[in-house]
Amino acid sequence: MKKGIHPESYRLVAFKDMSNEDVFITRSCASTKETIEIDGVEYPLVKVEISNTSHPFYTGKTKILDTAGRVDMFYQRYKARKK
Repeated sequence: MKKGIHPESYRLVAFKDMSNEDVFITRSCASTKETIEIDGVEYPLVKVEISNTSHPFYTGKTKILDTAGRVDMFYQRYKARKK
């Protein structure tokens, strides 16, 4: 690997999944202004929208969208312009 291109400031950082409030700690160099206290230790906090604990691929829970209804609504709306 090339020298001098990787960050040197790795530290323990808490990542919080905002969709289910799950928090996990890992090493990162992500910058943040917020902190969180876990078990008496203060960590920098990075808020994420989705993680492996809330992503449908990892949880097996999928959201069903009513695409057929949306297509029908589209055709109904623009039927008159189709001429």
